[in-house]
Amino acid sequence: MSPFAAEVVGTALLLLLGDGVVANVVLPRTNGHGGGWIVITFGWAMAVFVAVFAVAGISGAHLNPAVTLGLAVAGKFAWAGVPAYVAAQLLGAFLGACLVWLLYRPHLDVCDEPGLQKAVFCCAPAVRNNLHNLTVEAVATFVLVFGVLRIEGPASSLGSVDALPVALLVLAIGLSLGGPTGYAINPARDLAPRLAHALLPIRGKGPSDWPYAPIPVLGPLLGAALAAAVPL
Repeated sequence: MSPFAAEVVGTALLLLLGDGVVANVVLPRTNGHGGGWIVITFGWAMAVFVAVFAVAGISGAHLNPAVTLGLAVAGKFAWAGVPAYVAAQLLGAFLGACLVWLLYRPHLDVCDEPGLQKAVFCCAPAVRNNLHNLTVEAVATFVLVFGVLRIEGPASSLGSVDALPVALLVLAIGLSLGGPTGYAINPARDLAPRLAHALLPIRGKGPSDWPYAPIPVLGPLLGAALAAAVPL
């Protein structure tokens, strides 16, 4: 598998499991309905764990344009590879969101709350204030990329368990900083599924809230660049 394909597959896995846990919790008539924020944050952390260990040995498992940008700014990834990685991540995120739609389509179609339908795919602020929301996304992604750049691998590989520190980092961010905006911390995680929400035939869906869409793109990119600029 090429690094491009690995980023597609890894990001698709990330969104399949991440958006999948949101669907399981918020949509009606699912076995996980009403599971709450702890289930969502833990599910997203496990999504990161699975996606990272699946493709880390091939592409490095960036799975996030903000991580790719941060690594490039820090001199740990070639700038020439950034466009292809970002394209792969956007494609993978779109495919993963489409798989969630396929698996949860009956539940999406019987949901009479457009906001919950949209929440399966993309983020929304608890209190809408663009500057504040941008700051939250930037700080949360700063923590993510700052941590990723400083995670040291074990002297001898522990196999799949090597992916656990990143998953725990994402869990901590979700539990502590996720409340105000839903913690996109990943432009591909929000933008591509938002597009899927706009394009897919979901019964009774509302608008995809494109006026908010720049926030979970620009905030994470800003936070990643700032984190990478801090001397190692």
